[in-house]
Amino acid sequence: MKLTNYLAALVAAICMTGCNGHKADTGSSNESLYAGMTFADERMERGVKQAAALWREEDGDAETFQTFVRTHYAATEEERTALFESLSRMMERLNESADMLTVELLKPTQLTNAGDPTEVDWIMSGYNAQAHVTDDLFRNKVAFITILNFPFYSLEEKNTLGARWSRREWAESRLGDVFTSRIPAQQQAQMAEVCAAAENYIADYNICMDRLRTEDGRQLFPDGMTLLSHWNLRDELKVDYDAQEKQEMIYTVMQRIVRQEIPQEVINNDQVLWYPYSNAVEKKDGTKSPSEREADVRYQKILDIFHATQEMDAFCPNMPTGIIRNFEGDIEIPAAQVEALFTELIGSEQVVTVAAEIASRLGRDLRPYDIWYDGFKARSGMNEDALSAQTRQRFPTPIAYEKQIASMLTTLGFQKENAEDIARHIVVEPARGSGHAWPCVGRNEPARLRTRIAPEGMDYKGYNIAVHEMGHNVEEVISLYRMDHYMLRGIPNTGFTETSAFLFQARDLQLLGYGKQAMTRESVLDAFWGMYEIMGVSLVDMRMWQWLYAHPDANAAELREAVLTIAADVWNQYYAPILGEPGCVLLAIYSHMINSPMYLPNYPIGHIVQFQLEEALADKTQSEWATEYERWYRLGRLTPSQWIHQAVNGELSVQPILRKVASL
Repeated sequence: MKLTNYLAALVAAICMTGCNGHKADTGSSNESLYAGMTFADERMERGVKQAAALWREEDGDAETFQTFVRTHYAATEEERTALFESLSRMMERLNESADMLTVELLKPTQLTNAGDPTEVDWIMSGYNAQAHVTDDLFRNKVAFITILNFPFYSLEEKNTLGARWSRREWAESRLGDVFTSRIPAQQQAQMAEVCAAAENYIADYNICMDRLRTEDGRQLFPDGMTLLSHWNLRDELKVDYDAQEKQEMIYTVMQRIVRQEIPQEVINNDQVLWYPYSNAVEKKDGTKSPSEREADVRYQKILDIFHATQEMDAFCPNMPTGIIRNFEGDIEIPAAQVEALFTELIGSEQVVTVAAEIASRLGRDLRPYDIWYDGFKARSGMNEDALSAQTRQRFPTPIAYEKQIASMLTTLGFQKENAEDIARHIVVEPARGSGHAWPCVGRNEPARLRTRIAPEGMDYKGYNIAVHEMGHNVEEVISLYRMDHYMLRGIPNTGFTETSAFLFQARDLQLLGYGKQAMTRESVLDAFWGMYEIMGVSLVDMRMWQWLYAHPDANAAELREAVLTIAADVWNQYYAPILGEPGCVLLAIYSHMINSPMYLPNYPIGHIVQFQLEEALADKTQSEWATEYERWYRLGRLTPSQWIHQAVNGELSVQPILRKVASL
């Protein structure tokens, strides 16, 4: 996972980009400010009107505004170029300095080598280093200078006009995205605080698996096994296909978490025994009894973020909800289109066909947790203990992994000098949580690969996650350090960096010396089943937010019941006919719903793009693979539509994988 929870997004995007949208944030039009003015061209008219829409009484009267326009409008190409370069440099330095400060402040709560966090560290983890920057830049008029000279273009305009734009014009359009609203510092700081609290809650939500017991008192999991929810629970379930009893217990644990039935005292606690089926807890003295459940903390964290989002809504009148801002602003694909893509696949006939094959392989009817069936992967026939022995020997510490990044890139086809240059911009650090990629936002800082490594070294599951995060990091380095314009750094949306992570993760065995990754029947089925799973999870997340906006005064208990209903409804429509157990709430287990609101749709978007890119790579040599990969991620932050067109001359669609599965 790329770290794009709202805390990181505030540092890298929200504080500087405001509320990007389908049209500029006009508020009141303030037409009187420019009454009687003549415009030299359409660009000037657009810039003047957009600047006027955000001009407030304290900024000055109409005469002040018109004097400002005459003074600061860059009328010649030379003036415009100089201003563009100056603003781009300023944006990079502001983003970079705030990000570097945030990285330092978060180290105690995010890294295991930074000492035990103190209460002050937890407090500062919610500090937003850029909370006042937007206010300051409007106050000193730099924001208005930007708007005036580099006005905002809607998503529709970017997708139509952008087909003819030069790279410089695309970069100017992204500069126009920076100031489209005036969200006060108080609201930005509040968002940072509640998101940090949610992140910290999730990062420390561990289940001590060796303390779980069957109803007859048996221990199924080895001593010392502690798994973070939900990531590690899911990954352990995937590897337990030779021990269905373990899978059933994990499935029960997941349902207890989602239903908020889990006893408070078993979370991150190895001092008691827990019987998940009866939900009883056994104390050290041997007494066994029902225990007080965790209060609705899980759902209160969601509500806290929702209410902070609502506080921002008033300052984005043309994108008045977090849902619109997330999909039309950040993802740049409307929510209805995203949902249509997902339901087209999960409601397809191909699901029935693939499920039948899984059931045949397992020799039994499918169970709900078979949504995570992992048997199509190349590693499924390999001994994971043997793989873990190999990864532990090769990667005993984070620094050991860091030192081998360059050689792993050459294995994938990158030229040695190029691989070494990319690798020197990536550092590997020990994470407290499941691991993530922290991007570089300025060219004086590295991309950070945070991974969880046990004292005995990196096991295979950890290695697989680390390769995923490395895929993020390589994209982050290329799309910043190799970019022609700073304002085009990055990718169209987070789903496209997930694509990069998936491309790398699919080649984890190749990096261990097991041969080149190729598109096979098994890999196609694996990609399809992965989409089937994550699209349902994403629909639950999306519909939860729709419910929140329809019920803004709900409390945590009401939200809990709503999420359970939503999860069951999605399950009953698309999953129960395949996996059984009507009313199952398993789709609501993902921790992203708590600490990374509306992040989940990025994963299936990433998978869709990945499959389209993999098709384009199918006949490429290793060096051609690396060349194409770098070309794609040097396209920068175009819209998703324009990026896909320039990358593979196509459009975002699930039809390629549906056709491929149907042909198998």
